[in-house]
Amino acid sequence: MRFFDDLRETGEMIKFQHTVFALPFAVIALVGAPTDGWPPLKVWLLVLLAMVAARTAAMAFNRLVDHHIDGLNPRTADRSLPGGRLSRRFVWVVTIGSSTVFVLAAAALNPLCLMLALPTLAVLLGYSWSKRFTATAHLWLGAALGIAPIGAWIAVSGQPAWPPVVLGLSVMMWVAGFDIIYSLQDEAFDRSTELHSIPVALGSNRALALARVFHLLSLLGFASFAMISGGGPLRWAAVAAAAAMLGWQHTLVTPDDLSRVNAAFFTANGILSVVMGTLFVTARALGGG
Repeated sequence: MRFFDDLRETGEMIKFQHTVFALPFAVIALVGAPTDGWPPLKVWLLVLLAMVAARTAAMAFNRLVDHHIDGLNPRTADRSLPGGRLSRRFVWVVTIGSSTVFVLAAAALNPLCLMLALPTLAVLLGYSWSKRFTATAHLWLGAALGIAPIGAWIAVSGQPAWPPVVLGLSVMMWVAGFDIIYSLQDEAFDRSTELHSIPVALGSNRALALARVFHLLSLLGFASFAMISGGGPLRWAAVAAAAAMLGWQHTLVTPDDLSRVNAAFFTANGILSVVMGTLFVTARALGGG
């Protein structure tokens, strides 16, 4: 049936599997926020719904904004919209519907979540335009994912605090670093179409050096958050695992060899987020860790 084909294609368009990047950090914030015992099941479900809806809206809108550009880039020319497998009208429905679900989920959590819902959407959707005017688009993407643990903390506690901000900033630097690595694939295309990126602005060698700096800063942030959260062997093991995965991905890519970008982008970073999430939750379950 066409409806199910569209749903399957939508899942591919939004790269649903990449939810693994932000979700574990939201879970870390959920279990780390001050509350009696574990957060209620309702909060878990609403945060999950809000995250999936927000990411779906952001990715669908990104594909709409980049429709023409994706069609010109050989690496992306076969994506759902330029490939003709989805219509712009359908993707607009997905964007608007997902944005509405996100706002409703935020409203069901608490008043502060509702108050922050539209500014959050502005950050998420605004990223889609950022490469048109700034090479700091990588940091914008990082901020979009870094909002996740801050929002999850507020969903539980109803108020902002410094620990999730530290974690959110760490996520921002981590994402910005690996997005720079990923964008090396499009350096020549971005330059030819006057799109902005760190590789275009600095060249591949200095871009990779900056990605290493960002990842070092993210690691320092993860360590700071582990300390704030109470330390313990499991949390420090999570930081050590993050260090190993960050180091590994920088051995996979050089300016002259981008053949392992996907391993650096998805495998290393997917392992990092899942391992950190698992160890932090286990530490919380054991009452310290």
